[in-house]
Amino acid sequence: GGYQVGYIPYAKDVDRSRRSINSTYALSFEQSRHWRDVFWLAIFIVHLGGLGLLLVVLGLNRFKKNDRLNIDKFIDGFFEHHRGLTEDYWPLYAVAAGVGTFLGWTWLILLGSQANHMMKVSVHILTTYLAVVSVFCFWATQFFWGVAFATGAVLQFLYVISVIDRLPFSMLVLQKAVKMAWSLPKVMCIAYAFILIMLSWMALWSFGAAGVVASSIGDGGRWWLLVVSGQVFCAVLCNTVHVIVSGMVFLVLFHGGQETASMPPNSLMKSLRYAVTTSFGSICYGSLFTAAVRTLRWEIRGVRAKIGNNECLLCCIDCLFHIVETLVRFFNKYAYVQMAVSGKSFNHSARDAWELFQSTGVEALIAYDCSGAVLLMGTVLGGLIAGTCAGVWTWIKSSDRVLMVGSTSMLMGMVL
Repeated sequence: GGYQVGYIPYAKDVDRSRRSINSTYALSFEQSRHWRDVFWLAIFIVHLGGLGLLLVVLGLNRFKKNDRLNIDKFIDGFFEHHRGLTEDYWPLYAVAAGVGTFLGWTWLILLGSQANHMMKVSVHILTTYLAVVSVFCFWATQFFWGVAFATGAVLQFLYVISVIDRLPFSMLVLQKAVKMAWSLPKVMCIAYAFILIMLSWMALWSFGAAGVVASSIGDGGRWWLLVVSGQVFCAVLCNTVHVIVSGMVFLVLFHGGQETASMPPNSLMKSLRYAVTTSFGSICYGSLFTAAVRTLRWEIRGVRAKIGNNECLLCCIDCLFHIVETLVRFFNKYAYVQMAVSGKSFNHSARDAWELFQSTGVEALIAYDCSGAVLLMGTVLGGLIAGTCAGVWTWIKSSDRVLMVGSTSMLMGMVL
């Protein structure tokens, strides 16, 4: 009886505190905001402008005529100057773009109606697909890539085995999230629109990449610099969608539904405006590090679960694990939600999100959830399918370019 008497006012205090916090967040969402992380915004704009110009130049230099812009003499020793043309390889990327876009739209549609089945497909088919691709690579005497894909299949299988008990909970999380997102049709329109924006960037990027493939680069590894640098924009665009959706979902949850009288007008446009203006610098900053830290965290967790009783190796992994956990405090995807709601800088948002999780005990649920990894599996599967389609056509037309076209098309499919 004493416990219950003391518990009632405690519950009221917690509820009052929660309402106070929510009111503060709602007020900060609707008030004017300051620009954050402007330095990183400037870096992104310079990078995007310079890269866009480079892609146009590289594509035009081999468009319908070899060395159209007379720049081969300035890059002698870096390119091998093959006699290929941009239009010889650009259609191959069009295939990858078409397949990637189709899979992206289909993925969104099926997630709304068959979320649980789609997640199971991603988890189980990816291992099989990696193994099949490795067999074809060995058959085509591409031993390095055969070993790489075979190793990927083994690691994927081991990861799924290590988290198999967490998959039902992760599926539940995804189902609830998908149900909430699909209840906001305007948000889904934003997602489809951003696929078109991404496709436009991929058209420009593939034009330059086709010019690079037509010229070829002397050192087979250096062309990956162009590939990796071109994906920064894609990461920024994906995280922008994340911020827009987070802001809209917060308002719907706080006001009790999108049709309620208290729901502010033009809430989606406000969320969109904040994401592409005042918070855009923070999005650019977080996009550079968040994905890498999150992926590293997944891998370390998987290895840690499989070590067993090897104390020396376990000690080393634990040390690395604590370093990564420290990085997560400064670079985590939940920072985008704080940015959407309160308009803070990225590091401030990341720290606040992590402290909030620790103080409420939600951190244990987040550690148990692997829905992000499951979604990544679906992304990789889509990229593999797009890369395979473009790679097969490249093998028929020009077998010595399969590696460059196939791998870049795979990345293109993953992005879309």
